[in-house]
Amino acid sequence: MKYYAVIDTNVVVSSLLKHDSIPGEILDLVISKKIVPLLNKEIIDEYEDVLKRNKFGFSNAEVDNLIANIKANSIFLEREQTLEDFVDEDDIVFYEIVMSARHTMDAFLITGNIKHYPIRNYVVTPKQMIDIISSKEL
Repeated sequence: MKYYAVIDTNVVVSSLLKHDSIPGEILDLVISKKIVPLLNKEIIDEYEDVLKRNKFGFSNAEVDNLIANIKANSIFLEREQTLEDFVDEDDIVFYEIVMSARHTMDAFLITGNIKHYPIRNYVVTPKQMIDIISSKEL
C-alpha cells in the first residue's frame, strides 16, 4: 500500500541531522516508495533553501541528492487556497498542497510542528505516520 503525504521541511531536516530517527524512517519510506511525497515548486525551493543553510553543514551534493530522491517518486500539485490562520506563513503552502490532494486521495501532512497547523486527523507527526502505516500493514 502507498501513502501520500506532504512532508514539512522540519521532518526533512531532522531526517538528515539524525538518520537513525523517526524522521529518518519517514525519509526511508519515501526512498522505498511506500510514501509518495506531494509537492510543488515552493516546497522544493524551501527544502533547498533551508537545507543549504550553513548552520546545518550539509554539502550541496548531499542536499541535491536528497531532493532528487524526494522528487523521483513525487506528485506535483497546485495549491488550494485556505482561509485558515497560521502561526508561520511559510507553513501555508504545505497545508494548501495537502488540501488540494485530499480531493482525490487519502493524503497526510507530516510535521514536527503540529501546533503550527489546524487540528485535523490528516495533520500528523512522523511517529503518528509510522503508527498509521504499521497499523495498516498488520
